[in-house]
Amino acid sequence: MTGIGVEVGAQAARSRALAVLRIRGRALAVALLPAAVAVILLAGGSTGHLVGRGWDLARWIVTPVAVLVLLAAGVIALVVARARPAVSPTVPIAEESAPDLYRLVRDLADRLDVPAPSAIALTPDCDSWLEDRTHPPHGPPPPPDGHDRDEMATLGRPPRRTAATVLVIGSPFLWWMRVGELRAVLAPVVAGTGPSAHPDIAAARRFVRGLDAAVAVASTPGRCPLSRVVCAGIGWVARLLLRGCREHATLMERGVAAAAAERAQAVDYGLRIVAQEQVGLAYAGWDRLLTRVALPAWRMGRWPSRLDAGVVAALTELSRRDRLAEGFTSRLGERPACDLLEEPGLVDEAASLLAARLFHGGPAEPGPDWAPVDWQEYPDEVVDRKWRTDAARLHRVLDTLGVRRCADRTVPHRDGPTLARVLDHLAAPDPTRATSTPKPPPQPYEAMAAEGDEETPGGGTERSMALASGLTAELAREEADTPTARKPPAGTAGQGPDMALWDDGALPLFPLQPPRTPRELLADHVTAMVCCAAMDTAGAIPGLDWLDGPSLLIGGERTTDLTPRVLSLIEDGNPAPLRTWLVECGIRPEKPVRLV
Repeated sequence: MTGIGVEVGAQAARSRALAVLRIRGRALAVALLPAAVAVILLAGGSTGHLVGRGWDLARWIVTPVAVLVLLAAGVIALVVARARPAVSPTVPIAEESAPDLYRLVRDLADRLDVPAPSAIALTPDCDSWLEDRTHPPHGPPPPPDGHDRDEMATLGRPPRRTAATVLVIGSPFLWWMRVGELRAVLAPVVAGTGPSAHPDIAAARRFVRGLDAAVAVASTPGRCPLSRVVCAGIGWVARLLLRGCREHATLMERGVAAAAAERAQAVDYGLRIVAQEQVGLAYAGWDRLLTRVALPAWRMGRWPSRLDAGVVAALTELSRRDRLAEGFTSRLGERPACDLLEEPGLVDEAASLLAARLFHGGPAEPGPDWAPVDWQEYPDEVVDRKWRTDAARLHRVLDTLGVRRCADRTVPHRDGPTLARVLDHLAAPDPTRATSTPKPPPQPYEAMAAEGDEETPGGGTERSMALASGLTAELAREEADTPTARKPPAGTAGQGPDMALWDDGALPLFPLQPPRTPRELLADHVTAMVCCAAMDTAGAIPGLDWLDGPSLLIGGERTTDLTPRVLSLIEDGNPAPLRTWLVECGIRPEKPVRLV
């Protein structure tokens, strides 16, 4: 039954590939039709059969039209053939740096009786797929002057030759999954090389990718008026052909996937069911690690250099907290898939840097303002620095708003930055509300119309919203003064991201979170000020929680009840819950704190 299912899926994919190729053939026929008519008219006139004033007029009209159509078709065909299709940004893995991984993939391909992928690459995401890079523009460009292939290798760059079919593996899989689980997950992916090797399917894919790349080329801004007109015509034709191919291409890919999945049924079927559970768990841990742990570091100009190793720590912590995941830790004694790499640390570092570029838009290589950070250094280098930087920004905005410091001249260091200054300002009643003249109660319809006008956007008092707006403006100025440099990567040991194959002009490609609202910014800054006061007056220390990110440790215990108390202050102007918490923890808000 497995063989029958494979054949049915492959046959469906081939039939849809032929449909795509028929569309290509029809487009070629339409382009050649005026030329064929012109040839007939010219041949008829030369032989004396199509003579007369009407036939002469037809020849004068059809011949230039045929030439123009042929020129236009040639330009479109050239753009489709030479345009560079989109290629996923990945970290290429040379066979010398992962012989065991290549051996596993080739053995898997032999068991599936399909061609083995010609190369392997990693992506900083929880997914795996086959990527065809046989399109002509992905061929090797000429090497720089004075460097041959051997010298390119000594510079830490792989020879500029693109493999035909690349197996892209999610880097978190290598660190969290065991070797057997990885093989089971990759089985249906590797099985896709079988139907993909069929000439009709390969040709159909190249045609569709070429059309997609031509649309992108036609949409490139900044061209001269004549070029824009030409590109508009190329884009219109490419979109027309893509609309005609869309359904057939979709069904072709479904057929390929169905055939690959059916072929992989006989390989590690039972283990693959367990491995699929690990895929979902790895995705949850990866998403949490990026949004809660990596993102604060990226915003500080630091990038964690061992993100994939952090996934293991995060998922292990999840297994400790969640009873549903308890059984997953028992498998950690088996051989991890990252052991298939010769230097997993270098690969993890390259994948971590690429993740920072894709999800945050960071520079392509480390620098003074974009330095790597180890997990051991994260609390001091990221958490402490983040809190003190935010606290300093908060006091700068208070200075801009004219908020005075401590009025009591008997208090030592009364001009220093204190938490009491923030509490007093946000807890004070709004002057406009205190001095406003009472208004007569509105009529019911007037109250309904004014209800939305009197509500402060985003919640909070007038003082908190003014402070939040000032923080937003200050942060925007800081970001504008520190432009991100985008340099081509140097690459290390043949494992640098293959940036030459993709356009990074629109980074980040996959932003993790939308921009923070003014209310969220204010809450973060007030929390940072509270944490600074706790560290400087109560002996608290910064910490890293693998699931929640930066955390405050008081007496060795992670605080979990600070956020609602801060929100009560900024939304309602009620400092009582926060002041009570400060007293219970022994934090003195009147003492100055150290800022960055």
